Amino acid sequence: MKETGKSVKKRKKDSDLKENVVFNIQSIIMSVLMAITLVTIVTMGFLLYQRFKLAIDKMAVSNTEATVESTVDRVNSDLLDIRQIFDAANYNIVQEFDISSEKFAEQFSLLYEVNSDKIESLALYGNEGRLIASEPVAVEKENIDVKGQDWYKNAESAIENVHFSIPHIQNLYEDGLYRYHWVVSLSRYVDINDGEIPGSGVLLVDMKYSVIEDVLKQINDSSEGIYYYMISRDGQMIYHPRKTEMARGLFEENSLKASGYEEGTYEITTNGHKESVVVGNIAYTGWKLIGVVPESVQTARINNFRYYIFTTIMVLMMMLLEGNRLISRKISKPIRKLDESVKTYEAGGKTDIYIGGSSEIRHLGYSVQRSYERIETLMEEIIRQQNERRKSELDALQSQINPHFLYNTLESITWMIEAQKNEEAVIMISELAKLLRVSLSRGKTIIPVKDELQHSRSYMNIQLVRYKERFQMEFQTDKEIEDYCIVKLVIQPILENAIYYGVGNMDEDDEGKITVRGEKKEDNIYIIIEDNGMGMRKEVLENILKDNNKVPKHGSGVGVLNVHSRIQLMFGEQYGLEIYSEPDEGTRVVIHIPAIPYTKENAEQLEMQKYIQGRDVDEKE
Repeated sequence: MKETGKSVKKRKKDSDLKENVVFNIQSIIMSVLMAITLVTIVTMGFLLYQRFKLAIDKMAVSNTEATVESTVDRVNSDLLDIRQIFDAANYNIVQEFDISSEKFAEQFSLLYEVNSDKIESLALYGNEGRLIASEPVAVEKENIDVKGQDWYKNAESAIENVHFSIPHIQNLYEDGLYRYHWVVSLSRYVDINDGEIPGSGVLLVDMKYSVIEDVLKQINDSSEGIYYYMISRDGQMIYHPRKTEMARGLFEENSLKASGYEEGTYEITTNGHKESVVVGNIAYTGWKLIGVVPESVQTARINNFRYYIFTTIMVLMMMLLEGNRLISRKISKPIRKLDESVKTYEAGGKTDIYIGGSSEIRHLGYSVQRSYERIETLMEEIIRQQNERRKSELDALQSQINPHFLYNTLESITWMIEAQKNEEAVIMISELAKLLRVSLSRGKTIIPVKDELQHSRSYMNIQLVRYKERFQMEFQTDKEIEDYCIVKLVIQPILENAIYYGVGNMDEDDEGKITVRGEKKEDNIYIIIEDNGMGMRKEVLENILKDNNKVPKHGSGVGVLNVHSRIQLMFGEQYGLEIYSEPDEGTRVVIHIPAIPYTKENAEQLEMQKYIQGRDVDEKE
């Protein structure tokens, strides 16, 4: 991973030979300034185009303003006629005659016939929405909620005003021909003469929608792209040249904007397109006539001039793009290569960092290369220190347990010699020799399972002599687990606990028994030490594997936590001891380790704490 200073200089020299020209920042800036000059030419072309387009825009807007003004006057005149008809119906008929008189009906009918070209119907309703009179004579539809109609509610809410509705389909009367009439309703709250009893009601005049439609259709047919529509004061559509949109209630975006504008000319952006909008107010109603000059209308009128401008701009743009392509490729190529080499390095690939391009980028490449070399050196040092630290921790844990069981064994031999039990002492010394042979293991920490089991048998032979075979000992291990790796001295401390805190304290009448079983399941090995001794209380069991002061660690108590720590330190935190116990029911301890075949290579890797690291990397990949 490291690279000497000579190799760095050699690679730099080779890279300089491959690159005939080395660009620096100054030359790049000069190239960019040339590109800016071309952009300026393009900008000037667009400014010229926009100036000519502005003149066309002003002409189109001026014509639209004139059209809106004349159309507003015409619509105002038509609406004035309708209002006069409404006033005549109110003041000259409803206010003058009794509604039950023949004169009332005659005048009501006459007024309709005279103005039937402009109005669809006349109607008078009482307070409760009861139809009093209508022209032409018609039958009211069943289940019609007259009082729920907007025109009726508006008349009741403001009794002194004449109210104009938006265009709608008249649905009050039966029509044998199943015709649907579009109308604009005028309504007002009026006083009614009904004999000597004064009353009130609502006068309704339905103006034919064609009065407005014909006027706006005429100007839209001759508008050459400019279109005109009419909206109410709150943005609802009154007329639009595209009738389907109006019928479905679809409004243009600028209709809602224009509804808040006063009379005048405005610039509105609709769906990203700028449009000139001319607003005119319709008298009596609060309606607005909107003339829209789309951007496409102006551009269509300057096609010839635009062709010349766009052709010039396209030529310049092609030159500019080609120049930008060459410059950007020249600038970005070494940067991309440097980025790719860094990503390859981070992914664990080759360590050579790209060095090329301008002098500044070369300097950056050299800096990155030196940084990675320093990082590699520091990482190797950290790994080395951590391995040494972990090995020291393991040696420290090992040193805790060896003197402990050796002291107890020698104490037993001393007791036998004092008791003149020489033959038993000889047996114990012989078994102790076997035990020490496994314990020392030439300084190794990792031994085969069969050696660990032999160590445990020797230890138990010593203890059986000492305790005069007051308990039974049985090994039921599968032979297939004997050639796998295990940390030495992990079974003996558990057996020692089983004797001292289990079967060793039982009454002579009780038959104590310790069983060692071993088996392999998939990629794991389980060694179970089980006794039928005194067991443990729940609070002791919960804290026995915790490094705290809640469980007294006298005697062999330290051995359990020591074994658990050494297994986890060597194999990982997912392994170790599992303890199950109940008072007077005995204790079962499960030693859980991975199934790693015992070979010289595997043992050495485990000793250096590298085998487990390799397993973790493989699992992630």
